[in-house]
Formats: sequence, C-alpha cells, structure tokens
Amino acid sequence: MTRLGKIGLVTVAAALLLAGCGGGGGGARLATPPPGNQDINPHDPATLRDGGDLRIPLDNLPVNYNYSHIDGHEEQTHEVMSALMPRAFKDAPDGGVVLDTDFVTAAELVSPSPQVVHYHINDKAVWSTGRPITWDDFAAQVTANSGANPAYLVGDTTGYRDIAKVERGASDKDVLVTFARPFSEWQGPFYGLYPKETDSDPKAFNTGWVQSPQVTAGPFKVGTLDQTAKTLTLVRNERWWGEKPRLARVIFTVTDRNALADRLANNEIDLYEIGSSVDLFRRAQTIPGVQVREATPKQFTQITLNGSPGAILSDLKLRQAVARGINRAEIAQKVIGPIVPKVVPMGNHIYPYGAKDYRDNSDVLPYDQAEANRELDALGWARPAAGGVRAKGGKQLSLRIVVPAGNPISDAVAKVTLNQLAQVGVQLVINAVPVNQFFSGFVNTGNFDLAAYQYVSSSAAFSNSVNVFQEPKGTDLGINFGRIYDPRIGALYAQGLAELDDAKRAAIGNQVDRVIWEEVHDIPIYPGTGAWAVRATVANFGAKGLGDFDFLHAGFTQ
Repeated sequence: MTRLGKIGLVTVAAALLLAGCGGGGGGARLATPPPGNQDINPHDPATLRDGGDLRIPLDNLPVNYNYSHIDGHEEQTHEVMSALMPRAFKDAPDGGVVLDTDFVTAAELVSPSPQVVHYHINDKAVWSTGRPITWDDFAAQVTANSGANPAYLVGDTTGYRDIAKVERGASDKDVLVTFARPFSEWQGPFYGLYPKETDSDPKAFNTGWVQSPQVTAGPFKVGTLDQTAKTLTLVRNERWWGEKPRLARVIFTVTDRNALADRLANNEIDLYEIGSSVDLFRRAQTIPGVQVREATPKQFTQITLNGSPGAILSDLKLRQAVARGINRAEIAQKVIGPIVPKVVPMGNHIYPYGAKDYRDNSDVLPYDQAEANRELDALGWARPAAGGVRAKGGKQLSLRIVVPAGNPISDAVAKVTLNQLAQVGVQLVINAVPVNQFFSGFVNTGNFDLAAYQYVSSSAAFSNSVNVFQEPKGTDLGINFGRIYDPRIGALYAQGLAELDDAKRAAIGNQVDRVIWEEVHDIPIYPGTGAWAVRATVANFGAKGLGDFDFLHAGFTQ
C-alpha cells in the first residue's frame, strides 16, 4: 500500500491513523462498541440545526484532487472528494456496500455470462456545470482507469481492466457495463466518478486536478482554496438535486498533529482523529464538551518483511522463525491498550476486523519463542553461550526496521519488537527516516528488512488486496513492496475474482490469507482504534468504523 485508497489496498506511513458516546465535562467515553458499528452521535437530520461549519483538520492538502491518479490515490484525497464527487456504491457500517441512490437509483447484474451490469443514473444528477451525468462519464472513467493507455497515470486498475465495453442503454442515464471476464466484486468500480471532460484526456487526467478540484457533483462544491493558509472550504452546491445538507460549510485545514488537541480545546476545529496516539486520547478526555468516539475502522498496523532476492529475509524459514519471535498481542497492548483495553491482535491480511468475512488465521504462524529459537538453531544461526546476537559465517543476524521519523506510534511498535527479537538472539536496528522519504526512498525501493506502517482496505476487500500480494514483474510491483510471492496466491486470486458467489469467494479469500501467513509476507499487528475526539454537538459524524463519512447528514444539534 503506497497510499491510502479505496479501490486498491493502500498504505499509511504514520501508524497514527485512524467509540461509545458520552457527555459532560470532557472526553466522556463508554465501553468500546463491538466491531461493525459506527459511533457518530446519530440523529434524524431534520432535527439538526440548519447551517454551521464543520471544521476538519488534515495532515496535508491533496497533492492531486483526482483520486484515480496515482498521486491522488490516498485516504485524505478520498475524504475530501467524497463530499464532492458521485459514486455508485458507498461503504456501509457492516463492511459491505449500499447503493448511493442520490447518484445511481439502480445497479444490477443482468447477465452472469457474459457478465453485464446495468446502472441507472439518477435522472436529476448533474455536474456542477449543469451538464447531466450520463453513460459517457462511465465510459470515460473506464478508458482512463483500465490501464490500456499508459499515458494515464492511474492509482489502481482493479475492476476497470476487466471491463470489455461500456454502452448506452435505453437512455443517456442507462449504462450497460460488459466485462471481458468475470469480476466478482463488480460494485468496486465507479466508487468515485469523474467527468468525461478530464477522464477523456490523459493530460487533463494527470494534471488538471493538481491545483484544485474541477467539475464536481455532490451536496457541496468548492468555495475557496487558500494555498497559503492551507485551507479548503466547501459550500452548499446550489445545483444539488438531493436532500438539503444540514451544514453550511465544511472547512478542511492542514494542522500539525501536535497542535490538534490545543486547536480542539480552543474551538478552532471540531474533531480530530486519535488513532493510536495515547497522548491525543488522554488530551481529548480533558477537553470540556468533547467526546471520544470509537468504531473499528478498515485499517491495521503491520510490519512488512523484505523477501526480495538477495535480502537476508528472502529465506522463508528465516522469515518464519523471526515472525514466531514477535508477540503481536504484547505490541498491541503496549501501544494502544490504554485506548482499547481489550485490544485483539489483527488476524487477517485481507478482510477488515469486524467484517462478516473476517477470520483470524494467525494460527498458521503463532507466537512461539521456544520454536523460534529451535528454528534459528536449525538454520545455523548460532547464539553465543552467554546470549546476545546470533551469527552465521561470521555475520551477525541483524535486521533493519524502517519507520517514519518523529512518529511515536511507529517508534513504539519498533521498540517493542526490538526487545522481543533480542530475546531470540535477533538484533533489530531502528532506522528512522524522513516522513516524506519513507515510501519513496525506502519502502517502495526495497531499502529495508522490516518496515512498520498501516494498510487501509475497502468494502471490496478481496479485489482490493490483489495488488498487495501480486507477483513482482520487473518494476511492476503493485504495492507488494516486500516482493514476496507464492504461485498459490496468484492462482487463488484468479479463482476468487471469477467467483460471483459471495460466500464461496470469502472462503477462497481466507485460503489466500492462510498462504500469506505461511509465506510471512507481512505481520498484521492490531486493527486501528477508530478513535476520534469530537465536539459533543456534532451529530452523524465521527468514528465511521467500516463505513464512509456522511457529509450530507452531518450537522450540529440544536
């Protein structure tokens, strides 16, 4: 995962990412709700105040507002653009999808072979220019994202590359999408639809959205974008055809994480993501009129192993021995235990914790310090009689873990792991690198032995994960930065992508996951806390769990 994304599994360098409600004096909090929930202070939108500004902090403004572009394919771009762009389906709180009828009133599989999906676009749906949203926009989206034209620098071709053609149906509002081969999670494409004006031209696709959003079609539109103040203000879209949004404005402002709690206490923002930061969690508990809301999200912290040719961990047996020496439960408890007292280690590489298809498959490679020692002995990595670092052929068993500098969460994960591996004679050296070089200079290029960061999934979890575990072919890695691959994985993915039965596909997905555990592609540590500090008067917004933010119904209590 090089970025956070929806249609391709994405990454987050900061393990600081991403709930019961309370009231009263500050940071009130009930017991953590079960997975699959949202903690958003639900209210009937009609009872909320008409107007108000929802002020949301960002780590940075998007570098490209085209979410389909490789530079825009990250979580903060998705967050901003979800208030501005149409989509066929949106993520539901239970981890599935639900039709977004403001944009598409019908979407159905009308033929399994060849696979044909019919969409009916809402008759009232128009772009911010006033032009109706039509089948041409769907066709142009496929043209841009299929990978057929390398001039389009796309973030993920999953689903789009399987489409043979897009045709007009009974009207301009009817879309017939025919797949060249079966594609199981067909609800994934058209998650964020962009206009044909920019999807039809590679230059406009690549650079047209760099400075600011262009043609949009949501309940909000762009009001102002101040690059100096690093603030993007959205206002109500007068061409919006659906239910009137409760908020007057949504204001995104770049805010240093160290300033989040102070800005919330000073009434300069209305919420912030606590993620794995115990400090931000404890600060939230002291701020009057603020609640801590929690709901397990579609993200988890993990440690990727570098198994590329020539790397020390290219040896599968060594990877397995190292993994057996890592106590995931201990890391989880030490890092986020104060936020999630009953934290459960992450047990799946594909399905988010709390989703119906999630299974804990970590029994394939359990923590077993004694077995780790035996395996390392068998591999010839001898340990001095007095203890210390193992060695073989005069070379010490020393591994380098790369983390983003200044990130206390990644640093904590690395330090606990260091202490654990020392107990089996493996030396771990922590290499803190500049945040803006973490992926480009180290992870993407394979310049690491271990790397700690987060994965973010989507409701189309199976197809969403293909590019993480794909076969590396030259420079085409997808986001398989550890370059670890087993042909069984590719075969099972091919089988699952062609399986239209959800239950059968989920069974295949969990077979894939067990192979991934066996191959030690990466070591999942813990699900994200999903914890947010939110002003108590904010309704229908906060800890979204496995679902999407709902900007249309968000607002303030009277």
